[in-house]
Amino acid sequence: MARQMDYQTIREVFSRFQASEPAPKGELHHTNAYTLLVAVALSAQATDAGVNKATRPLFETVDTPQKMLELGEAGLTEAIRTIGLFRQKARNVIRMSKILVDEYDGQVPSSRAALQALPGVGRKTANVVLNIWFHHPAQAVDTHIFRVGNRTGIAAGKDVLAVERAIEDNVPVEFQQHAHHWLILHGRYICTSRKPKCAACIIRDLCPYEEKST
Repeated sequence: MARQMDYQTIREVFSRFQASEPAPKGELHHTNAYTLLVAVALSAQATDAGVNKATRPLFETVDTPQKMLELGEAGLTEAIRTIGLFRQKARNVIRMSKILVDEYDGQVPSSRAALQALPGVGRKTANVVLNIWFHHPAQAVDTHIFRVGNRTGIAAGKDVLAVERAIEDNVPVEFQQHAHHWLILHGRYICTSRKPKCAACIIRDLCPYEEKST
């Protein structure tokens, strides 16, 4: 784990990220707050591409909690069977949808606590929904962000909550809205786990990571 990066260096890092991609977006297909919530919940231990392949046809007709309940657990299970842990995920989505219909008038709540109380929704999923749909600068830390944060020192922390807090505490506020998108895309495509593409990295000169031969 690298030492926490200083303010001026972090500002330069995110200035470069912003110049490279001013408005980064999540890669999960969705059409509204509900389909975003479902897609993120389904993405646990699965790739975005795999989730999108299953949900694109699903969301063409099933885009509200009520429609999901009408589809039923068996129908949803069949629709997402190519996604890992599909049976448990289908069960959670149906339970989640019933709660949304019964307690929230079919709307997705906009607080982290309310979101996390839903079946199959953890802190990371809640933060993604808060950030992408409600435009709250929540930081959804996944394995990519955890790796990049610690490898570079942009957001050093021993666990995901510590890294989340490090982003919130150390990244200048004007970069907070898109911070987790920039970091996840950097980790997914450049600062990869086994063979980071250091030669193609736009923050190479600012990063303390030593293996820069690739």
